[in-house]
Amino acid sequence: MPSINISGTPHHYQLNVSAANCQRPVLVFIHGWLLSHHYWQPLVSLLQPHYRCLIYDLRGFGDSQTTTTLPKSSYSLNSYAQDLKILLQELEISQAWLVGHSLGGSIALWTASICPETIQGVTCINSGGGIYLKEEFEKFRNAGKQLVKFRPHWLLWIPGLDCIFARMMVYQPLSRQWGRQRIRDFIHADPEAALGSLLESTTEAEVHKLPKLIMGLKQPVYFIAGTEDRVIETKYVKHLASFHYLFDTSQGNIFEISDCGHLAMVESPEKIADILSGILDQNLKSSV
Repeated sequence: MPSINISGTPHHYQLNVSAANCQRPVLVFIHGWLLSHHYWQPLVSLLQPHYRCLIYDLRGFGDSQTTTTLPKSSYSLNSYAQDLKILLQELEISQAWLVGHSLGGSIALWTASICPETIQGVTCINSGGGIYLKEEFEKFRNAGKQLVKFRPHWLLWIPGLDCIFARMMVYQPLSRQWGRQRIRDFIHADPEAALGSLLESTTEAEVHKLPKLIMGLKQPVYFIAGTEDRVIETKYVKHLASFHYLFDTSQGNIFEISDCGHLAMVESPEKIADILSGILDQNLKSSV
């Protein structure tokens, strides 16, 4: 994959050339915590005949590994949004529609806020929040700290561990190849990025910023939830979605996928593609 240096970190990306109308916005996919660009491949393969698609690895994840020690603020939602802003500028992308998963959904919302002239819309997948439950967040942060501490490379060679990872956070087990990919991304994530992005995005102040931020967005914003998602439950998706003006319209801005967990883009790529295509068709027609 080619890369672009952004603030000292090579950001690896893949931008396809679509055979369809190049006047459509570029679809930009933003992965979640401890993941990488790989999880978008099933969805991108369905959409790329009609849209240019950009997938990339966030700072400190996948192939976008940091080479120097960075301040903690480098892993805030705003900093990741600033990284994406620079990436779009470097690739000369003037019109984009962001698709973010979990943490990537929050980054997408921040990017839409700081780049209103470029970002035409946002679709958040398995992403919600805006409610700070102190005890729950403290448990989540502490569990995350422990998880990040123990990630030896020999985990890749433990028999059957890929089967366990293929069952984590999903409704039906994924194939073992996805289990192996999840192990690779888990152990290769930069320690500072893994911990920093977790802690910076889950403070009380940061959590309370999201509803205010989404209230100020003029672009359309949609949410796709898995009914069996136990990481970001549907009620939290609906809560955050309710702060956007589309929530009270006749069609609303929430789509639910039954029998689907926290990795909807891998579990149900065809359904996601259908929903996303409908959203884009509707909004691009209305903007003509």
